Amino acid sequence: MDKNIETFIGCDAEYEDAKIVMFGAPFDSTTSFRPGARFGSSAIRHESFGLEVYSPYQDKEITYTPIFDSGDLELCFGSSEAALKDIEERADEILNDGKFPFMMGGEHLVTLGTVRAAFKKYPDMHLIQFDAHCDLRDDYLGAKLSHAAVVRRCHDFLGDGRIHQFCIRSGEKTEFEFAKKHTDMHKFNFNGLKELIADLKEKNVPVYLTIDLDCMDSGIFPGTGTPEAGGVSFMDLLNAIIETSKCNLIGADVNELAPMLDNSGMSTATACKVVRELLIAISNK
Repeated sequence: MDKNIETFIGCDAEYEDAKIVMFGAPFDSTTSFRPGARFGSSAIRHESFGLEVYSPYQDKEITYTPIFDSGDLELCFGSSEAALKDIEERADEILNDGKFPFMMGGEHLVTLGTVRAAFKKYPDMHLIQFDAHCDLRDDYLGAKLSHAAVVRRCHDFLGDGRIHQFCIRSGEKTEFEFAKKHTDMHKFNFNGLKELIADLKEKNVPVYLTIDLDCMDSGIFPGTGTPEAGGVSFMDLLNAIIETSKCNLIGADVNELAPMLDNSGMSTATACKVVRELLIAISNK
């Protein structure tokens, strides 16, 4: 696996030495409102050079743990399944080499590829989702593979009691009804996260974390395909990331930045900081 020419700041270790392996999944073919998330991973990587490698929040540098950035995958935009297969194969390789897969999207459907890979190695895994949207539709306009159905597709094999949703504030009524029966949903904020992490940590359950950046309020993060008012702040998200890192994380992703939808560049800058802080939190384990 070759190192990308332009890496996320501080993530220039060799693959053999790395504990964490980053890769981008530039795919947004099922985006239902405003496209552009396919450019998110490359924008985060490029704009990361406006960041310091040091986090005053966690008193650590991103260079504390060796991280390898393999760059963006070259994905098929004409086939969701082909794109997911390539993502799954990359995550398989990383996991089989005993390393931590860290994916940058892309639309949220890309999460299905990495979760499929993680489930093969960790069949008892749980999924934690930070998101404005339920993503629990059985299909969107007839498509089973959609960013609006990604968590429902994960539920197909994870089953009940192993999907934990936070910040949810948008979806069809049927999605919320499905959640009442099949998932652990926490609407609007991170209430209940601390108790969940304590329980998962005590049981040493493998956990995959997926962060849809539209969990943040659209007033501070407008650069996303389906913005929803009423979300959490950056500091709320940062504290949730640090809390979640206390459990047995085995993979993670950050997705749904559409950089051209925020001409100020602040959404991209915020996404960069989320990625840095999550990488450092994982490294602290």
